[in-house]
Amino acid sequence: MRDERALSDEELLDQDGPAVEVRGLVNAFGDHVVHDRLDLTVKRGEVLGVVGGSGAGKSVLMNSIIGLRSPQGGTIRVFGNDIETASRRRWDAINRSWGVLFQSGALFSNLTVKENVAAPMFEHTNLSRAEIYELAELKIALVGLRPDAGVLKPAELSGGMRKRAGLARALALDPELLFLDEPTAGLDPIGAAAFDELIKDLSDSLGLTVFMITHDLDTLYEITDRVAVLADKRVVACAPVQELETSDHPWIREYFLGPRGRAAKAAADRARTEA
Repeated sequence: MRDERALSDEELLDQDGPAVEVRGLVNAFGDHVVHDRLDLTVKRGEVLGVVGGSGAGKSVLMNSIIGLRSPQGGTIRVFGNDIETASRRRWDAINRSWGVLFQSGALFSNLTVKENVAAPMFEHTNLSRAEIYELAELKIALVGLRPDAGVLKPAELSGGMRKRAGLARALALDPELLFLDEPTAGLDPIGAAAFDELIKDLSDSLGLTVFMITHDLDTLYEITDRVAVLADKRVVACAPVQELETSDHPWIREYFLGPRGRAAKAAADRARTEA
């Protein structure tokens, strides 16, 4: 058997199975159980929306998958590798295979946009400084920011620009898997629609798998392939929005068939008709 240190990232990551497999996940804070034997599969190449009521554990689930939280039970496999038992070499490969956009953007306030985007490349590659900054400029352009945005600090950016800068950093290492935590939160309707279109275009053109926590019904109707619903401490449904509309689960019915859900559906229907 070849030494893992001699294997490429592609050889260490399963190229055929699901991007993420969560089985029997248990998360608790003291006596408060958030997840109880939760199961979820994220298919390769899909845009998966994750929804649930307040306290359902959406961010806890994402943080468990990306290794920011150690669950009390269950297994999490990313590209075929158990993140709890993976060797250091395999964990490094997993870490380079994903990008994360946190809700606030989580940009380094003392760095410019270009320096923020360059940071993962300085940490995880052996490229020269010139090569890294050239790639950072390409990522900034990729997310639709104007060229001069690279010299700005986060405090000088609008909310929408900060989201795009955070996305550029998440894409810095050309990940296969992208995690988005409430990507359109705080954006006006026009800005949110533009960000949705950007995510869809990037997913299609780059072949990304997207795990996206969102409350935005327009986003769910416009760009997701499936939606996972967290309720009752588990994933109670995972299906395209159109299938969820026929669910008899009380929370799902209230969420998708309430006034806002009906408005989002009507808007999506109009857009498909006009297209």
